[in-house]
Amino acid sequence: MARDADDDERCCAQVQQPRKPEVHARCSTPQTVPTARKCRSKPGPERRLDFDQLTGIVDGSIRESGVGPPMKINCYCCALSLLLAGLSLSRPSRAEPLPDSLVKSSKATEGSTDVATSGFEKADKAKADAKNATELEISAGGLASAGNSSSIAATSAGKFRWRRRSDQVGAAIAANYAESKVNKGEGLETTVENFQGKVRYDRFLAGSFAVFGAVSARHDRFQGLELRINLDPGASYYFIDQEKQQLWLEGGYDFQHDIRRDDAIADAYADGILLEKTKNRHSLRAFAGYSSELSDSLKVATGLEYLQGLDPATNYRFNWDGSLTSAVGKGFSVATAVSVRYDHNPLPDVQKTDILTSISLVYHLL
Repeated sequence: MARDADDDERCCAQVQQPRKPEVHARCSTPQTVPTARKCRSKPGPERRLDFDQLTGIVDGSIRESGVGPPMKINCYCCALSLLLAGLSLSRPSRAEPLPDSLVKSSKATEGSTDVATSGFEKADKAKADAKNATELEISAGGLASAGNSSSIAATSAGKFRWRRRSDQVGAAIAANYAESKVNKGEGLETTVENFQGKVRYDRFLAGSFAVFGAVSARHDRFQGLELRINLDPGASYYFIDQEKQQLWLEGGYDFQHDIRRDDAIADAYADGILLEKTKNRHSLRAFAGYSSELSDSLKVATGLEYLQGLDPATNYRFNWDGSLTSAVGKGFSVATAVSVRYDHNPLPDVQKTDILTSISLVYHLL
């Protein structure tokens, strides 16, 4: 053991031989690197003291690292800075822009979407096409009774409507006839007899405005009219103008030409009133109408008309119509209609108000 210690001391006392100088690629000055000691150092108090002074551990125990919270925060900040620098230097990927047809908010049309072209059809164009219509319907109803009271009644009507974008043509005809036995032992007498027809043209302008012209004719035996002709030019405004719902107001001028029945003139003459064969009236006209398809099987329509006479101003009239149609089968429906006619200045011995109620079976041809 003593011999080994002497050898160690002798080895450490020897002078270290320097290595040949090395020239690095980045430095032109030769640097001398001392050779590492190949001898083992003898542990002793002096070397332990140096180690204890450097580490601060004097009792040989194992302790936690001296790195505190500030050092950890510095590490986190450095990592975050490196991450942000990498993101800023990276090049963002450029995505191809979406085509306009996929970006625009367009409503799909009713079965007319073309997938071969870019985009959908414009919604306003679809609405204009949706208003196009061709409608034709006929209706008929009747009543018959026998026994203590005998009567027969029949009603029939037909309607046609054609619309293409801004143009619309409509036509309607109606006939009502009834006979009843007034006194026992007597035959049937006519109690209702009127026939009427109407043709109208509408031109829809920009926005919700429209202009129209209408011609109507009416024959009514019990109003003393052989023929009544009305000419109604005017303008209208549609608050709602949709495929299945409409609400509008009309205003205009009404010209009325009456041809009176001879028996009505004779009855008035018997009462001391002299009536002319023809009579013209000039009036201002206002009308409010509404129609709606509440469901696929239920439709409602109503309209109120007011006519104010100009000469004399004491003449005025009200006309109201309402109908409710319910589908009962393919192409068939049942319609209930009510019509009220009020004339403030009718012919002598003629009542001011007429009310007609009918229930008819309607068949839709178109």
